[in-house]
Amino acid sequence: MSDISEESVRHLASLARIALTDDEVAHLTTELTSIVDIVASVQSVATPDVPATSHPIPLTNVYRPDVVADVLDTAEALKSAPEHDGSRFQVSAILGEEQ
Repeated sequence: MSDISEESVRHLASLARIALTDDEVAHLTTELTSIVDIVASVQSVATPDVPATSHPIPLTNVYRPDVVADVLDTAEALKSAPEHDGSRFQVSAILGEEQ
């Protein structure tokens, strides 16, 4: 059994700036105690001879191959731009002059 008390739950709630009623504190105390106990039971079976895994199924690279294809040249890319200087998009400044 874990050592989670209502006082601990109230302290955590105050750190997170969450207002809890007395009923919510009692409910969360029970829930958190249950969660901590379950984690402890999992840790008790995780012995050094059991390898750690991040995923139960081995993953492979899911990206497609990088194939060179026809791409837009600068003129085509800038053709629909509202403003450009011939080689780059121009956008309005969003920061003040001091930036």
